[in-house]
Amino acid sequence: MDFWQVLPAAFALVLIFEGLLPFLSPGRWRDMLSVVQQMDDRSIRFIGLGSMLVGLLMLNWVH
Repeated sequence: MDFWQVLPAAFALVLIFEGLLPFLSPGRWRDMLSVVQQMDDRSIRFIGLGSMLVGLLMLNWVH
């Protein structure tokens, strides 16, 4: 498999996982968004950085 075959599959999986919470529990998803709206930029950036690092570690582990 080359990069251009894996990229759309990876993007599709991201969309599937991102859509699970609003589909299964829209009220909880709305509550989560209101909490995130109240967070400062530094906290949101820290969460994003942590998410990227976990993703990189998982990708390294798989390969």
